[in-house]
Amino acid sequence: MSKRDELITMYVSELKEKCNVSANVDLLTKVTIGCGPSIYNKDSSTVSCTDSSELDTVKNNYLIKKLGLKDGPELDAAIKKVCEKLGSSNRNKYRAMFYYLLCVEFGKESVY
Repeated sequence: MSKRDELITMYVSELKEKCNVSANVDLLTKVTIGCGPSIYNKDSSTVSCTDSSELDTVKNNYLIKKLGLKDGPELDAAIKKVCEKLGSSNRNKYRAMFYYLLCVEFGKESVY
């Protein structure tokens, strides 16, 4: 099993255990591939919900550029909702899981 496959298996497990979400493995795989090499780096593989500049990057680079959404308060609300869903006590808010939940939240599965 490749390192990426191991990470995807872990993401599926984490989504089920911590968020009570049954992930669409095919979509999660595509989102993970879309994250590129960032999933292998300890710092870039996670999203910090307390770092406003990082959340702005998620909004601008993922929601607006990748998913093609228009900027507005609903983007910030969705990011906050995902932060809450992943839990404040959960230190590992993995980027691929974060992006997957945002993709599903906005119904943008067709992008992948």
